[in-house]
Amino acid sequence: MKQREEVDKYRDMAAEDLHAEVDRLKESLFRLNFKLALGEVDAIKKMRQDKKSLARIRTEVRQREIAGK
Repeated sequence: MKQREEVDKYRDMAAEDLHAEVDRLKESLFRLNFKLALGEVDAIKKMRQDKKSLARIRTEVRQREIAGK
């Protein structure tokens, strides 16, 4: 998924859906950390993608908080 499409998807999501996605990504990163420790090379690419997605979601949540004030 392209970056712009991903950002647009997050903008259309409800707040509770965003929080659920954050929880899912945190769990995914936790599991990928174990795979990385075991030496799986493909885990590095997925970790980078998940970290960026998590940052995009947190940015969207923060922008909504600022706009609501």
